[in-house]
Amino acid sequence: MSFKKDFIWGAASAAYQIEGAYDEDGKGLNIWDLYSHEEGVVAHGETGDVACDHYHRYKEDVRLMKEIGIKYYRMSISWTRILPKGTGEINRKGVDFYNSLFDELITNGIEPMVTLFHWDYPYELHCKGGWLNDESSDWFEEYAAVCVKLFSDKVRYWMTINEPQVFVGLGYDNGEFAPCIKSSLPEILRMSHNILLAHGKAVRAIRAGAKREPVIGFAPTGPCITPKDNTVEEIEKARYQSFDMWPKGFVFSNSWWGDPIVLGKYPDKAFEYFGDTLRNLIKDGDMEIISSPIDFYGANIYRSSSTGTVNGYDSNEYIGCPRNSMDWVITDDALYWSAKFLYERYKVPILITENGMPCHDRVSLDGKVHDPNRIDYVTRYVKGLKKAAEEGADVMGYLYWSIMDNFEWTSGYDKRFGLIYVDYLTQERTIKDSGYWYKGVIDSNAENI
Repeated sequence: MSFKKDFIWGAASAAYQIEGAYDEDGKGLNIWDLYSHEEGVVAHGETGDVACDHYHRYKEDVRLMKEIGIKYYRMSISWTRILPKGTGEINRKGVDFYNSLFDELITNGIEPMVTLFHWDYPYELHCKGGWLNDESSDWFEEYAAVCVKLFSDKVRYWMTINEPQVFVGLGYDNGEFAPCIKSSLPEILRMSHNILLAHGKAVRAIRAGAKREPVIGFAPTGPCITPKDNTVEEIEKARYQSFDMWPKGFVFSNSWWGDPIVLGKYPDKAFEYFGDTLRNLIKDGDMEIISSPIDFYGANIYRSSSTGTVNGYDSNEYIGCPRNSMDWVITDDALYWSAKFLYERYKVPILITENGMPCHDRVSLDGKVHDPNRIDYVTRYVKGLKKAAEEGADVMGYLYWSIMDNFEWTSGYDKRFGLIYVDYLTQERTIKDSGYWYKGVIDSNAENI
């Protein structure tokens, strides 16, 4: 057995991480444009001002995608390239850029998949309170409706919001990511509810305005907990912990976001912890909006934790365990258990919207980029995903993160996830060994794994 015949194979990126051209052709500023310039926010003082210069080099990049054999390309739209102030006037040059990119993709046999929000929040709206402003879900609804009106003749696949766990948890809770704020508990609760409303209103806007039948989801991350052994007890413990939530750091959980969107209610523990502070945020009709039906549940999965500890090591760590260049532990069965548990709980097709490995890549003396560790990593993880599909999980597809090396947020440009190597000094691109290998995976529908 293998993946179904219409399995989605592709790769992903995000606007701020690759586009550059941060202040060109009428684009407005977003919070990363501003805060990446603040001292101490990003390694080496690096920014996304130029990044991979994809804005000017998209034709070359699409040609390389075709050479790799990419069938689906998940990308994000820069909100302020379309609406420079976040709402109101449309920037026609920004529209022209994305239309040209979509045309280039389609001409080369690549299906575009659009994420509406991948962390680059409009600075003008941030100054109005951002997600704390109860009008923020309406702002996002307007943006979604504009994008659907402009692009839905070319785009069928839509993702509303990427990793709310991270941009809320790191951007507004502990202050590590833009806009570098440490918020109070009531503020985190309010912005979470507004983000969930924004998602639901965007889903409705897409369905109402799409020129072609849309396929809609969102792309969260969240903890993946794997059992330390295959006993019934440990599997049940892992399943429970994968959806558990806790009073502090609750925004990083799966259920805080997934349950309202798919099940139409906050987790029971949320009301135990937050009581009337949460109840008073929920207005009549809110949960119906938030749980507007989606077609798939995206999952950004790179690693897992375990139900047990051994000899003082946490999670799946042990002495000499394999790690990638982000120092994340490599856990081969992460996609198996995450796809299995997510599908069991939510009964919605699972799309792996991100999975990949950062390596210590360089161009070798032969002019090539040899990355056997990345090939080994993807082989192991995709094997686990295939096993989940064979056991009954409805797995819709796999998108490798990322199509090319790019700006990795506060890590700057040190961490390389790409199938394509980018020399940031010259902007020269080189397809890595893993890129050519991935073509074989796609062509065989992973029968070669």
